[in-house]
Amino acid sequence: MEIQLAVDEAKCIKCGKCIKVCPSGIFRWNGEGSSRSVVAEDVQTCIRCGHCAAVCGAAAINHSLFPAEKVHAVDVAALPSPEQVMMLCKARRSNRSLTTAPVPQEYIEKILQAANTAPTASNMQQLEYTVVTSPQKIEAIIEFVLDYFASMVRLLENPLLKPVLKSLLGDGAYRYVGVFKRIREAYSKGDDKILRGAKCVVFIHAPKSSRFADADANLAYQNGSLMAESLGVSQIYTGFVCTAAKKGKGKLESMLGIDSSRRIVAGMALGMPQFRYPNFIDREPLKANFI
Repeated sequence: MEIQLAVDEAKCIKCGKCIKVCPSGIFRWNGEGSSRSVVAEDVQTCIRCGHCAAVCGAAAINHSLFPAEKVHAVDVAALPSPEQVMMLCKARRSNRSLTTAPVPQEYIEKILQAANTAPTASNMQQLEYTVVTSPQKIEAIIEFVLDYFASMVRLLENPLLKPVLKSLLGDGAYRYVGVFKRIREAYSKGDDKILRGAKCVVFIHAPKSSRFADADANLAYQNGSLMAESLGVSQIYTGFVCTAAKKGKGKLESMLGIDSSRRIVAGMALGMPQFRYPNFIDREPLKANFI
């Protein structure tokens, strides 16, 4: 789609903010002194970030991708205080004690919307989301993960390969052998240690060709996770699932109907908690160098 972008001289107050914020350097001053104006050039280099429309308090930016109905005033008074943001960050925990209640649809949508507001490299916005609430699909995900790690345990314990693998992988890899066995045993007794009884799983996926998918997904996950915490929804990072998906050569993506050109980058298991933590715990002291 060809972008249409221009500055309305009748509205422009010549503050120059659009010039300062545009990543592509599209805006520049034209002329000198009181007669100078802001013009837009090489508009097809626009990365569609919307910085220009967001920074213009005079509504002088005419951008075909950001018409007036897509530009909204920020209610500064409604923003949380720094203390409130800090408390939200400190209060957030992976609460694995879940009820059998479903996560309300409106909560899921708010979590997705929050994730979708996160910045992406070059504003490519290549992330998409697959939301799983089907009990049958959730069981299939768990079985997929258990089968993958069972195959890994068999490989690691192969008497012919074990000496070589141990020298290559070290003791760290073998530390998980017992863990995987206990997870499988617990599941056979009805105790899900993979998704912890979550009623919703959100997968974040991106094109396989995306160079910055992991960083983009991490930013999106953090936004969604903080929104979940504010809603009182438990969120659990699906590390085992993502590991199995990465090594599974597209099997999980296919199972979930995700296009073969895309890969799962991150996942979040959601559920309603049996309780909320009344306390937060101090982390290790901040390690930072100021130069």
